[in-house]
Amino acid sequence: MTGTAMEAAALGRRFGRRGDGDWALRDCTFRLPAGSVCAVVGPNGAGKSTLLAHAAGLLRPTEGTVTVLGTTPGAARARLAYIAQDKPLYPQLSITETLRLGHELNPGRWDGAVAERIVAEGDLDPHARVGSLSGGQRTRVALALALGKRPELLLLDEPMADLDPLARHQLMGALMADAAENGTTVVMSSHVIAELEDACDHVLLIGDGRVRLEGPLDDLLAAHVLVTGRDGDLDPHTVVESRTTGRQHTALIRPNGPLDESWQTTEPTLEELVLAHLRSPDAPVLTLTREDEAEEAAA
Repeated sequence: MTGTAMEAAALGRRFGRRGDGDWALRDCTFRLPAGSVCAVVGPNGAGKSTLLAHAAGLLRPTEGTVTVLGTTPGAARARLAYIAQDKPLYPQLSITETLRLGHELNPGRWDGAVAERIVAEGDLDPHARVGSLSGGQRTRVALALALGKRPELLLLDEPMADLDPLARHQLMGALMADAAENGTTVVMSSHVIAELEDACDHVLLIGDGRVRLEGPLDDLLAAHVLVTGRDGDLDPHTVVESRTTGRQHTALIRPNGPLDESWQTTEPTLEELVLAHLRSPDAPVLTLTREDEAEEAAA
């Protein structure tokens, strides 16, 4: 797929009417390409859930705009699916009745075979009431509903938080396989950064309600270098974070020219990259797009 799945321009959301202390999002500008698997990362209270709720059409911006699939979230509702952190389902319905409800609410788009397969892979009793299920089992039913809708854009807010490691691995595999097969754009927030590195190809880092990093994962990692040594000059490089332990000096930088040979260099992991930027709130913002790189190469 080509094009843009989700885009924000100076997006801001304030809860309450007085002062600036209640801004959950402020001046967020980014573009997520269609067909990507995007990780939305950041600490609690950073604005991740607020951002996804805007994309799902559940909140209206205080300022700026957000578009999904080339239109407003409301107009795109039939083409997207959203799973909130609390997995809101009707507890009095059985799993079978829940999937039937999904069919009735999504005429012409519903893929019952996909939804039933995800339920069956969890060894769930289709006649069990949703209210009797564990948190992990409800997550599986919610994901079955979402994928059964055959969405073009799938928004997931901490979807695997209540799963054990094995179930998380199984569901993540099913999700990624489905996204690859159908070209679904997945935008997923999570605190389990190490798992996201194997699943995502695009990263959006939110800190204090603002975009700190955004772009293709490989490009963001390649733009940074982790350097280690006893001493050395880091000018004219951009230093994101610098720490000294005893005689050892470690820094995450964005190189601007060749490095001093006294430094040992490695490419950072996604977790190292995210943590360094979160520990250094004054580090310069970095956003990258494939189009920017193509234009620079052509020039």
